[in-house]
Order: sequence, then structure tokens, then C-alpha cells
Amino acid sequence: MFASYLIGLREGLEATLVVSVLVALLVKSDRRDRLPLVWAGVGAALVLSVAFGALLTFTVARLEYRQQELFEAITSLLATAFVTWMIFWMRRAARTLSGELRARLSRALEVGATAVVVVSFLAVAREGLETALLFFASAQGASTTAVPLIGISLGLLTAVALGWAIYHSAMRIDLTVFFTWTGLLLILVAAGIFKYGVHDLQEAGVLPGLSVQAFDISGVLPADSWHGALLAGMFNITPQPSVLETVAWAAYALPTLVLFLWPRRNPAPVSPTSATDPQHAG
Repeated sequence: MFASYLIGLREGLEATLVVSVLVALLVKSDRRDRLPLVWAGVGAALVLSVAFGALLTFTVARLEYRQQELFEAITSLLATAFVTWMIFWMRRAARTLSGELRARLSRALEVGATAVVVVSFLAVAREGLETALLFFASAQGASTTAVPLIGISLGLLTAVALGWAIYHSAMRIDLTVFFTWTGLLLILVAAGIFKYGVHDLQEAGVLPGLSVQAFDISGVLPADSWHGALLAGMFNITPQPSVLETVAWAAYALPTLVLFLWPRRNPAPVSPTSATDPQHAG
């Protein structure tokens, strides 16, 4: 549940802050008549995201075993690439996100109603499609329960609540700290997704070594224990991984963590919510 919750929280907050900036700009510009267009774009993006998630589930359910393993491996690798790009993009662009959105919406208002819908749709659709893909990839190893769905739903609800509170100045959170810590956790989640993708390739016979175990810690980390299930669900840490799975996990996690934590050159000072706080959007 935690991995799904984290994905919903992180992606949901990004989307919520984007919508908040767009709404705040229209309100401050006395263009409330354009608000329904923004919500229309947001609604269309949500429908597309849900449809994409349903398509992934529908597709994998109708494949044969080997094809299913290959499909899940490909989605896991794509999800790893997307989450890595998203983490580093947000690390770089968070400080200028509000200004870029304001510029796009201002141009859209000059063009017309359709452009406003397109701007809000594209702003949310990217987050929604990423969320659907990440959720599908992270939930592959879970049982057929509703726990992953509950987790991502709680994460999205938390994100909406935080976005609403920030918009109405009810609270201040240090977004730099928030995105740093969630970025670190998501790197570990992505490492687990990447490891799962390698495991699927081994299951499909594309990669060798499925039966060659790197270690066996089932004595201290039983798969059916609460802590074993917790680590497996969060970061895909299993008691009997293959050598190739272990190498893949380390090969992704270690350099990505180093690059993410590497100090940026001459970072500009930023207030806790200045990058995406809707109150600074006008």
C-alpha cells in the first residue's frame, strides 16, 4: 500500500499544484468565466488516465503466460524510465514551474477557449498517464486485493487536500524538502520496479539465471511475514532474489541516488512554496 500511496501523493500533488496555479491566475486576472474550461481539460485528462490504466489491465489479462511476462517487463522498464525522468525534471523545474504555467495560460487566453482546455489537459494528462503506468508497474507483484488501489486513492486524496490547503493559505510546506524526500523514496520504489522487470524477463526466458539465487534470507525475512510483505510491497525487496535481479537493483539505485543527492551548482534561494504556491501566481 505504501508504494501506491507514495505514487498517488507525489504525482497527485504535482497535478494539484498545476491546477491551483492555473485557477489562481484566472481568478487574479478576473477571468473566472474561463474556469469551466480549465476543469473541462482536467476532467478529460482524468478520463484519459483512467482509460489508460484500464487498457493496461485489460491487455495483460488477455495474454498468454510468456506474453504476459514480457508485457509486464516492458511496462516495468518504461515506468522506471518515466519515474526517473520525472524525479530529476521536478528537481530542476520546480522553481520555474509556476512562471511557465502562467506564460502558457496567458498565451492560451489570447488564442481562445480551446487553447485553455488544451493547456489544462496537457498539464494534468502527463501526471495522470505517469500515475497510471507507475501504479500498474508497482502493483504487479501484489496479490489480487484492493490494497494497492486503496493506497493510491488515499495518496491522491491527501494530495488534493494539501493542494487545497496551500491554495487557500491554510498551511505552508517546504516543497523543496517534500520533493527531495519523496524523490528519494520513489528512487527506491523505481529500483524495485526495475528489479521486477528483470525478474519478468527471466520468467519469460529472455534473460537467464532465474534459479541462480544471490542470497537467501528467508530465515530472517519470511515472505509471508508482515515485514517481508511490507518490504516486498514497498521496494520489491524479496528474501530469495536472483543474482541478476540483485545486480539490476543495485545498478539502478546506487548511481541514481548519487546523482539525485549530488549538490546542484549555485542553487537560487527559494521560499517554501514560491515555486508552485498559487498565491504567488499573479
